[in-house]
Order: sequence, then C-alpha cells, then structure tokens
Amino acid sequence: MSEQLAEIELEESGSKGRYVLRGPDGAEAELTFTTVGDQQLIIDHTGVPDAFRGQGAGLRLVSRAVEDARISGRKIIPLCPFAAAQFRRHPEWADVLKQ
Repeated sequence: MSEQLAEIELEESGSKGRYVLRGPDGAEAELTFTTVGDQQLIIDHTGVPDAFRGQGAGLRLVSRAVEDARISGRKIIPLCPFAAAQFRRHPEWADVLKQ
C-alpha cells in the first residue's frame, strides 16, 4: 500500500498552505496551516480520507511540517486535535513546539 503514499507536496498561497498526499484514485490527505510572520506556523486541520486510513498518512503529514519548521526556524502551534495529539506522542518534537 505504500505506493499509494507518494511524496508529500507543499502548496502555499500567501499566509495559507497545505501539505498534500495524493492517492492513485484521486483521494487527498492534507494538513492545512497558516503562517504567522516568519516565526510561527499554525496547524489548523489534518484530514485523512478512508482511502489512507491505517497507512500513517496523518503522521507523515505532521512529521513533514515538523521537518520544515526545523529547517526554517519556525515554531508550530498545533490547533488541530490530531496534530496536538501527535506532539504529545513525540516529545522529540519539543524544539519546534510553541509553548
């Protein structure tokens, strides 16, 4: 099933953006965010359709946001309940978590 989980794409328009995983059937798993200046990123939604369930798509999306935040020196505010839960499960992400 990993063939369904292609590379994560980043789409940005102004202060809004999303990370997207596209399946061969056209299904999309996404994580949407808003940037606040150059220092912060607010994760506001993670959506994983049934076609991606059980494949770690949501975790992959949040992990990518964490990697990009580290590279850009941003802090993340996880307003999305799924993203917030992932931050609780991954204390190694504390360096990018906005306290």
